[in-house]
Amino acid sequence: MADSRPPSADGADDPDEADVRAADTDEEFRQEVAERYDFDSFGPSDMARMSEAEWEAAFDAETWITGEGLLRRVEADLRSRIADRDVFARLERVDDGLLAYSDEGYAVVHPDGSVEGRGTVLRDVKPTVALCSMHDYDIPTPPPDGELLPDPDDVPEGTGELGNRMLQVVAAAQFLTGVGLVLAWVVVPVETIFAPVAGIIFVGLSLLLFLQVANARLSDRFRSEEYRNRLRAIGSDDRPEFLPARYREPPSAADGDRDGNEDGESDRPAGADDPRTDPASHAEETDDSVPSA
Repeated sequence: MADSRPPSADGADDPDEADVRAADTDEEFRQEVAERYDFDSFGPSDMARMSEAEWEAAFDAETWITGEGLLRRVEADLRSRIADRDVFARLERVDDGLLAYSDEGYAVVHPDGSVEGRGTVLRDVKPTVALCSMHDYDIPTPPPDGELLPDPDDVPEGTGELGNRMLQVVAAAQFLTGVGLVLAWVVVPVETIFAPVAGIIFVGLSLLLFLQVANARLSDRFRSEEYRNRLRAIGSDDRPEFLPARYREPPSAADGDRDGNEDGESDRPAGADDPRTDPASHAEETDDSVPSA
């Protein structure tokens, strides 16, 4: 039987059918993106490879966490990563979001989930914001309140001294063995040349090991001094000059103590700022999970 429905004037498909096909296509593309990326270990390299279309497909805007709930989750995650030395940055709250900066770059996280900045800090913060905006991402336990980065004077010269000493012992043993073989060939009248050749080889290997130990110690001292200089660069009262003008002025002491009493202790109960335990945080996440139009 012929279809009694009148065809559209331009031959276009029914709008409802077109919407269904578009929804099916979007769902298939979302599945492809989910198979292509491992979101359990999503990192900066994945963020760099992901296109804008893949980003929109993987992260549904209607399920994002935004607002103060997002900022608290990002702050807790970054505090944990900074304490674990996965990220090198100083973390501070600003009027319009969360500021993370180092001597080489910065990143500003806004309540709507947008991120601006430059350098390695921006590269490290972007994946954190993406993960913290998802409800099923578990925030690691944040470290206690306080300075996350060490004092420059507390940075040790090196951490591989035990290995260096072991190499020195091995090198000394080889050196003595080599010298002993050469002296034995000189003192004892033998016709074989195996002893002096082996002795020279042992002495050469021992010198190479001693050189390796010296190079390792110099490298450790250089890295330690470089790390101290980076800590001093972001540990002063002045923020870096490459920050936007609105972020160059550090917060005043009054702003830093606005949430605390005269002794610098917070009036809020312990654990109130923990995004994993604070009921207010969960309520904010629920209220802010749908971005405003």
